[in-house]
Amino acid sequence: MPGVLPDGEPVPADGSLPPQALAEPGLSGTPLAFYIHVPYCATRCGYCDFNTYTASELGGGASQATYAETAIEEVRLARKVLGAADLPVQTVFFGGGTPTMLPARDLVALLAAVRDEFGLARDAEVTTEANPESVDPAYLAELRAGGFTRISFGMQSAREHVLRVLERRHTPGRPEACVREARAAGFDHVNLDLIYGTPGESDDDWRASLDAAIGAGPDHVSAYSLIVEDGTRLAARVRRGELPMIDDDVHADRYLIADEALSAAGYSWYEVSNWAATPQGRSRHNLLYWTGANWWGVGPGAHSHVGGTRWWNVKHPSAYSQRIAAGASPAHAREVLAAEDRRVERILLELRLESGCEISLLRPAGHRAAIRAAAEGLLDAGSLAAGFAVLTRQGRLLADAVVRDLVD
Repeated sequence: MPGVLPDGEPVPADGSLPPQALAEPGLSGTPLAFYIHVPYCATRCGYCDFNTYTASELGGGASQATYAETAIEEVRLARKVLGAADLPVQTVFFGGGTPTMLPARDLVALLAAVRDEFGLARDAEVTTEANPESVDPAYLAELRAGGFTRISFGMQSAREHVLRVLERRHTPGRPEACVREARAAGFDHVNLDLIYGTPGESDDDWRASLDAAIGAGPDHVSAYSLIVEDGTRLAARVRRGELPMIDDDVHADRYLIADEALSAAGYSWYEVSNWAATPQGRSRHNLLYWTGANWWGVGPGAHSHVGGTRWWNVKHPSAYSQRIAAGASPAHAREVLAAEDRRVERILLELRLESGCEISLLRPAGHRAAIRAAAEGLLDAGSLAAGFAVLTRQGRLLADAVVRDLVD
């Protein structure tokens, strides 16, 4: 089940932000994105601790049928809070949960609300996540006609026994078929999400999943190490000894297998867990997160950031809909980031990118750590000499440890 929200300072009932968050030129001079959370799933996968709910978990007052109307009200609230500044939206991302559990017309209506209230940049990127079993050619065609430009399918694995451990519902081969259907519907940009390190998965299983994903022809592949989160069914099975825990060395080997296979197939890494076939295929929405842009998160449990103020909504769909129905902000709490917090976050996020982070962000101890990391082959020595800390392939395996040293 989803975890507990962090504490923070109270948010005014009208959702208003501190004056410094809206100060010019920061607001209009920084790209704006929207994340729209759809908290519904047909079933809960055993490894999942996202803020999602099945029908049996929802209880009353959280109708899936009226969710789009409720979320649209938060889009309108965002317009009131951010004022009349010219803020065309650069990217919109629908995540979940399973956004495609809603009718395509609901997703299109939500996108239209963002367009009506803020306007969309001429080349705006509009993405939705989708489970392979939740779409068909007609659904995909309706999304494309409604303004969606990118779609991300949760493939996870091409091996049936691995999908069973993860409690995924789709069958092997269905994600690859989805790529073909999305292309036929007019989507130029398609992502497949993969997970490595599932208990019972072998190196050969992982290679087969990579081969299947590459063979499907998406222009983007994400590959994530499985994290066994406390409170999930998977964690309980590992704790009871029903499934083995995969050690860090296996995860590292699987990452190297992925990077080698994807690189050989013409994909380039641009963030530790993400590869794209072309620069245009990169997820612009996620790049805005990683480079400190402003974004408004719509929906229960969604997080937002504007001008150094971060806030997060109440988690349960019922509580969320009640707040919206009462004309109040659904925000649970917020924090105003200090300059040091923002400096550390820039290092944490930018170091994961192929462009790296500027060494001017580092304190003297961080500079010394960067020099040591370059000597150890974890940072690229040439880039460091040019003023940037850029992870090598070996450094990507130890990214968290490198970051900890650089921010000290």
